[in-house]
Amino acid sequence: MSRTFQVTFDARDPWALSSFWRDALGYVHPGPPGVDLPEGADPLAAWDDFLARVGVPEEERRTKSAIEDPDGQGPRLFFQQVPEGKTAKNRVHLDVRAAPGLRGEERMAALEAECERLVGLGAKRLRRDEPAPPLSEGFIVMADPEGNEFCLD
Repeated sequence: MSRTFQVTFDARDPWALSSFWRDALGYVHPGPPGVDLPEGADPLAAWDDFLARVGVPEEERRTKSAIEDPDGQGPRLFFQQVPEGKTAKNRVHLDVRAAPGLRGEERMAALEAECERLVGLGAKRLRRDEPAPPLSEGFIVMADPEGNEFCLD
C-alpha cells in the first residue's frame, strides 16, 4: 500500500519561498481551515487574518506556509522557518518535469525557456548538463531564492 507524503523545506522566509514554488509549479496556497475564500482572494492575507483571530502573535504568523497541487496529484509542499541558513548541498531535491516527452534540441529549448521564466521569479541558474544518450536526456540545475538546488528535466 502506497502512502501520500509532503515535502518539507526549511526556510528563512516561508511565505516568500512558498510563493516562489507556488508560481514555479502552478500550485496554490490553501486557505485557512473553515474559511471560504472568495474568488480572487489572497490566501496568505486570509491566513494572516485567521492567525490574528486565533491569537497567534504577529512575529509567529509567517513562520510556516504550505502549497498544494490544485489538481490533487502532486505532493503538498510545507515550508517552516528555521534560524540557520542553508550551509551545504541538498541531500534531496526536486526534479521539475519541464519537458516531458521531448528529446534533443527541442527538449533543451523547452528547458531553457522554463529556466528563463524561473530566473524571472528569483531562481538562479547553476549549470546545464547536455544530453548524453542513452543515460541522460539533458537537464538544467538551478537554485531557488534560498539556495535549494533543483533540476529542470
